Amino acid sequence: MEAIKDFRESLRGGLIMPQDAGYDDARKVYNAMISKHPRMIACCTDVADVIRSVNFARENNMLLSIRSGGHNAGGLGICEDGLVIDLSLMKYTRIDLQAKTVVAGGGCTWGDIDHATHAFGMATPSGIISTTGVGGLTTGGGIGYLTRKYGLSIDNLLAVDMVLADGSFVVANANQNQDLFWAVRGGGGNFGVVTSFTFKLHPVSMVYGGPILYELSESATVMKWYSKLIKDAPDDLNGFFAFLTVPPVAPFPEHLHLKKMCGIVWAYTGPMENAEEAFKPIRSFKTPALDFVGPLSQPALQSMFDGLYPTGLQWYWRADFVKELSEEAIAAHIKFGNELPTMHSTMHLYPVNGAASRVSNTSTPWSYRDATWAMVIVGVDPDPANKEKITNWTKQYWETLHPYSAGGAYVNFMMDEGEARVKATYGENYERLVTIKNKYDPNNLFRVNQNIKPT
Repeated sequence: MEAIKDFRESLRGGLIMPQDAGYDDARKVYNAMISKHPRMIACCTDVADVIRSVNFARENNMLLSIRSGGHNAGGLGICEDGLVIDLSLMKYTRIDLQAKTVVAGGGCTWGDIDHATHAFGMATPSGIISTTGVGGLTTGGGIGYLTRKYGLSIDNLLAVDMVLADGSFVVANANQNQDLFWAVRGGGGNFGVVTSFTFKLHPVSMVYGGPILYELSESATVMKWYSKLIKDAPDDLNGFFAFLTVPPVAPFPEHLHLKKMCGIVWAYTGPMENAEEAFKPIRSFKTPALDFVGPLSQPALQSMFDGLYPTGLQWYWRADFVKELSEEAIAAHIKFGNELPTMHSTMHLYPVNGAASRVSNTSTPWSYRDATWAMVIVGVDPDPANKEKITNWTKQYWETLHPYSAGGAYVNFMMDEGEARVKATYGENYERLVTIKNKYDPNNLFRVNQNIKPT
């Protein structure tokens, strides 16, 4: 108990334990299907708190997890009967206008970065929900609205500050600790605690985007047309395909409420004066049931679905990388798209071509640069009573479509699926990751993740 007392007193941010007020709130993560009870939650306000926490976990042989935004699909920011390093208090941003970079603390969400960079008419590639943590999304790769134009988040990462398993603090970039810098750009939280990220910024302020929805009966036609279009589209144009149920809220028209549909959520980042012209072939393809595409700010697009997917819903995820949409795959998609089990459940095909595909498979651990999409199937619902229903639909959907996939999956979309799936995801880069893991974390202190086991 003396060691715990000393540990608690050494933390600027404080230590939360099961008997403390606020413990139940502090242990919650985005996915309400995950309910773990850590022994301690270290609320870190700075690097010193992180170093102290890493040392305490190692010296006391405690299971350790790292939490940034808490959005991880498998709830890997929290652990059972261990120590959680919670970075959510480490929220800060600093813009360097001359260098066109942003430095962000390890506890930032993408909304924090968007808020800071938009004031200067700039942005960096991120995801599609603004409450997502920067740390988890980035170390897993980072796909979103700007992927086809400016690549993955990791393609725009210039440097990280990290605390390693031995408690030491290092900087990793193109010139220092290059092997570590390579590994954290897609290798997840396997190598240490990233306390700070430095990203390259791009001139993105207003975009032309939003959803266009079609009748579910038109899904086959839409998927075939979209598949061809996105492969040949200019980098300025991004759009992810979705099966969805229209939420019964404004601004959606009442006659569409709770209707199952298919659609594409578009994001055009070219010159605004060219946007209408760029969308002529899209709008002439077929008359949609709904067209909500128009000019809006990048942060508005980024946060468009925040209200629909708040913290505390039940989630079950499955994913794959996909190169082609064959006739057979489309038929299977339509079968399960027609069977969406709940309003929040969905399937998305996120394009990962364009700029992201012009990086080699070995330049970062992300080994599917030749894929066209990162597919994710999610069963989602607020009611725990529907857990089995959403889980079964997701599993069956994934098992049917997996034979048409490229093999591995985007790690941020994976739950606890075993070592074989992790190896399939990293492919030819896996052994190099193991070598780097052996060097920086030989005892696997950082193992609550899509784990790369040291030898």
